Amino acid sequence: MSDLSSKFIDKIKSSYAPAGSSIYLGAGILEGQVYSDAEVNLSLKMMNRHGLIAGATGTGKTRTLQLLAEQLSDAGVPVFMLDVKGDLSGLHQAGAVNPKIEERSQQLNKSFNASGFPVEIYSLSGKNGAQMRATVLEFGPTLLSKILDLNDTQAGVMAVIFKYADDNKLPVIDLNDLKKLLSYLSDGAGAKEIKESYGAISSATSGTILRKIVAIEQQGLGGMFGEKSFDVEDLFERIDGKGTISLLNIADVQNQPVLYSTFLLSLLAELFNTMPEVGDLDKPKLVFFFDEAHLLFKNSSKAFLEQIETIIRLIRSKGIGVFFCTQAPTDVPESVLGQLGNRIQHALRAFTPNDVDALKKTVNTYPNSEFYEIDKVLTSLGTGQALITVLNEKGIPTEVSATMLTPPRAVMGPLTVDEFDQLVHASPRFAKYKDTLDPESAYDILTKRINEQTLEAEQQKAQIETQKQEQQASKEKGGKSLIEEVMGATITRQIGKEIVRGIFGMLTGKKTRTKSGGGLFGL
Repeated sequence: MSDLSSKFIDKIKSSYAPAGSSIYLGAGILEGQVYSDAEVNLSLKMMNRHGLIAGATGTGKTRTLQLLAEQLSDAGVPVFMLDVKGDLSGLHQAGAVNPKIEERSQQLNKSFNASGFPVEIYSLSGKNGAQMRATVLEFGPTLLSKILDLNDTQAGVMAVIFKYADDNKLPVIDLNDLKKLLSYLSDGAGAKEIKESYGAISSATSGTILRKIVAIEQQGLGGMFGEKSFDVEDLFERIDGKGTISLLNIADVQNQPVLYSTFLLSLLAELFNTMPEVGDLDKPKLVFFFDEAHLLFKNSSKAFLEQIETIIRLIRSKGIGVFFCTQAPTDVPESVLGQLGNRIQHALRAFTPNDVDALKKTVNTYPNSEFYEIDKVLTSLGTGQALITVLNEKGIPTEVSATMLTPPRAVMGPLTVDEFDQLVHASPRFAKYKDTLDPESAYDILTKRINEQTLEAEQQKAQIETQKQEQQASKEKGGKSLIEEVMGATITRQIGKEIVRGIFGMLTGKKTRTKSGGGLFGL
């Protein structure tokens, strides 16, 4: 053994956490040689300081997730992770020895002990596992705007809707509630009600938001919003001393990355908001793996990124560790990347100028090494190998080590269809979340309010119509009386005139006749 090799082994031994209070990742590699004495371990105590698992497609990231989940489960730490392709269900079943595993075991000087682990399978559609739901209110306006791909103006309207619902104690549980509230506030009495206090909502904006909500429903994903919402306490289950590995199977919604990645963040936000402060523990209470993390950050608003940064910075005090899994460290914003103390980097490719740029940036995230040229190592790692630096038990970054990773002990692939169905339907969680609850919510309250307003408006309209009819009748009656009075007066006057004429006409006649033909005074 050369002096360099001896120095390397000593550095690794002194730098990484000892066995017993850590996860065994593998053994150090130097100049193509695997040194089983140079054990690379990840301190359980430091797993709530978060981490990154990165590498090009096909370099073994999924199997690294699997071996971490297995050993965390063995240590009694529950795990939550995405099952993107549906091939992590094999964690429930013990693996089998094959030539590649035997070779790897010999290189690491470790015996292979096959084992299965307690697994719960969840689904956003309810088709491939126990139904995972969250109420619209639990999502909040920022995450919901992300799912619906709203622009800044539309996101502002969504914030107004949530503010109004909160101020008026309206439970917004499912998408029907949201649609009803949106319709109510953009038209009629609701629009008048919010105009001064919250601002008006244009019909164009409300129409756009409504169409995007309907699109989610048409994709069969409306069921992820509602009651009974998922209880995050279910993620902390242990069976026979082993932490449960909870898998969110997204095989049927792979074409909706924004939706499922945002749903994961909503779970993380709920954990952050509901779990008590515990400080630094000997091991985390839960480790949360964010696979396909680049999809979470892509085209994200400033408000959305700020929410992620806040959660990642503060959630470790709740005893929860978060690991992001993606293709390159550059997929993760620097403000988040700087909080990820544990790094497991699989091979990177440098085929394009963008790849070369990403490689340079990745190299700069690693401490200097006297044993490696980091850029060359990152492009020459084989499958099942990674460049690692983590935090030791004192929170200090360890020596960088190219590492031969230990193989997973469970099946590296999916269960059969029958085995999968049996696992899902035998779970108490499947029965717990199978049926949808329908408590009184914003839809019911607003429907009742609108009906009352409609009835009141109809009654007012009827009352006004009745008043009009009465006034008209009164007017007609009043007009007839006046005519009768006028006509009566005219007739009376006419009769009077006739009488007068009769009396004085007679006298006048007599006088005339007297003047013309004699009479009384002519005698």
